Amino acid sequence: MTSISEYKINPRFEAKILETKRFTPEDQDEIREISLEVADPGFKCSVNQSFGVLVEHKDEFGNLYHHRLYSVADIPLEKGARTVLKMLVKRCFEVDEFSGEKHPGIASNYLCDRAKGDSITITGPHSIPFRIPEDPEANLLMISMGTGIAPFRALIKHIYAQTSNWRGKIRLFHGAKNGLETLYLNDKDGDLTQYYDRGTFEAFSALSPRPHWADPISLDAKLEEQTEEIRDMLRSSATYVYVAGYAPIKLQLNKAFSKILGSEEKWESRKAELIAGNKWAEVVY
Repeated sequence: MTSISEYKINPRFEAKILETKRFTPEDQDEIREISLEVADPGFKCSVNQSFGVLVEHKDEFGNLYHHRLYSVADIPLEKGARTVLKMLVKRCFEVDEFSGEKHPGIASNYLCDRAKGDSITITGPHSIPFRIPEDPEANLLMISMGTGIAPFRALIKHIYAQTSNWRGKIRLFHGAKNGLETLYLNDKDGDLTQYYDRGTFEAFSALSPRPHWADPISLDAKLEEQTEEIRDMLRSSATYVYVAGYAPIKLQLNKAFSKILGSEEKWESRKAELIAGNKWAEVVY
C-alpha cells in the first residue's frame, strides 16, 4: 500500500465548489457529496483515478500542508476546458486513546465547512488500484464500507454508460450504520438502483443492528447470505475482487470468505492467486 507521503503535491490546481450537499440527517454522522469544477485545462481525471486535497496545516514535523486523497464518486464531466468532479466526504474525528480527547480530522472538517463558491487546492490526478477489466465477461465483486462506495459508483456508472455488452456479474456489497448511509442505494439518493433492471448487476446493503449503540456493521453476515454465488465467483478465474473502506472491513472479509470457501487456508490460497493475477485491489484507511 502506497503511503500518502509518496504522492506528489505538485502540480496544484484551483477547484471551485459548485455544490455541497449533506446526505445524512443532522443527528447522524455528517456525510457530504461535494461537486468541484477545475477550470485549468491541464487537469484531467478519469473514473479509475483519485485527486488530492491540500490543506494549509503546520504539524509537529514542520510540514506546512496536510494532503488527503479522494476517489471520484461519479464519471468526471468535461465541459470544454473545465472538468467537473464529485467526491464523498465524511466529517471525521480522531480520539486520543490515552486522554480521550477528540481531534477533528483536518481534511474532512475543512471540506465539510466549505460553502458553494469557495475555492480549494487539489493535486493529481493520482492512480487508484481499481480498473475496469477489458473483458466484458469478467466478474466484479465490489465490497465497500462508508464512503468507500465512491470509486465503485463511478466504475459502475462508467461500465453501463460506455459498455453496451457487459456480460459478467457485477455484485456490490456496501456496509453502513443505517439506511441513510447506504449511499446511492437508498430511496433518497439511490442512483445506482437504476441498474437493478440490468441482468448483470445486484447490490446488497449490510447495516448495523443497533447503530446508536455503535454495534459493528454485519457485512460478513450479508456476504455469507450469498454464499453459493460468491463461492462460484471466487472460484472463477474471471473474477476481480475490489475492496474499499474502513480498516475493519478486512477482518470481516477474511472471516466471511473463509467460511464461504470452507477454511482459512483455502481463502488465503485463493486470495494469493487473486493478488498474483492482479485481480485483487484494496483501498483501506
